Amino acid sequence: MRTVVRFALACGMLALTAGGSRAAEVTLNAAHFTPAQNSYAQSFLKFVDEVNEAGKGVVQIKVRGGPEVIPPLQLGLAQKNGLIDVIDNPAGQYLELVPEGEVFSASTKTPDEIRKNGGWDLMQKIYGEKGNAHLLAHVDAGTGFSIFTVDEPKRSADGGVEWAGLKIRSSPLYRQFFESLGMTVIVMPPGEVYTALERGVINANAYPVFGYKSFGWDKFTKWRVEPTFFQTDVLISMNKDKWDSLSPEAQKILTDVSLKYEQESMEAIEAENARQAKVMEDEGQTVFELKDQGRDDFLAKAAKASWDRMEARDPTNVPELRKLFQN
Repeated sequence: MRTVVRFALACGMLALTAGGSRAAEVTLNAAHFTPAQNSYAQSFLKFVDEVNEAGKGVVQIKVRGGPEVIPPLQLGLAQKNGLIDVIDNPAGQYLELVPEGEVFSASTKTPDEIRKNGGWDLMQKIYGEKGNAHLLAHVDAGTGFSIFTVDEPKRSADGGVEWAGLKIRSSPLYRQFFESLGMTVIVMPPGEVYTALERGVINANAYPVFGYKSFGWDKFTKWRVEPTFFQTDVLISMNKDKWDSLSPEAQKILTDVSLKYEQESMEAIEAENARQAKVMEDEGQTVFELKDQGRDDFLAKAAKASWDRMEARDPTNVPELRKLFQN
């Protein structure tokens, strides 16, 4: 009996010792908004690899999965409540928490410019207060969103498109913009789009070129409307309480890698976006270019929709955000 007790005590002391040695290295749980095979998820996994390489013995990120773990529209709230430490998710997916997040898509400046002029610091403060989040990076930036249609768009007299004929899948980010054009808008997560296209529930879709083909949507949408609108708004962020609990060394590693990867991803996505666009075109997708007044009106309404919605939800920071994020 004494031998058993001594053995149990020894095991307990060993566990405490091992736990103590492991305590120096912090593991952060993470989730991403797209399936693992998608280009955005693959980009996030590269970021994780870079953090884990630089953070050996100090901080590591453990990726728990994508939409099968936490639905994209719930990622912001899950992070705010501390259910997940790190998320890779567009700002437009949780505007109900941080409506000012729309500024990342409305921006006409690069992430580097925003960091230099104070815009990043302002958004860091807003996300901390409203989303209990600490921003790490605006990744995969520099490209926009495209409208994809099943059938050839009907050209309007002003060089645009007769938008009223489209039933389009939307995210919350661009719903108001599409409604201002006269489309029938259906908000749904990416995981439901394939079936909706297959069954004819929708005849149009909106998404960046980057990652589009990985969902198989190009099987149905044989037309791509250009120019693009908005700027992609994917953010890597973490629960602020968790961030505050990290050691200065861990915080520095995460900050340094984030700054480096923000620029790396922007450069990489430009080349990859062009490559993926060409692949879809080679396989039969046709580009439909807006012209003349129709093009101008399209871009003007896109810009106006974002700022109008921010103004309606919370006008407090809008004047300053315009100065910092818009040319």
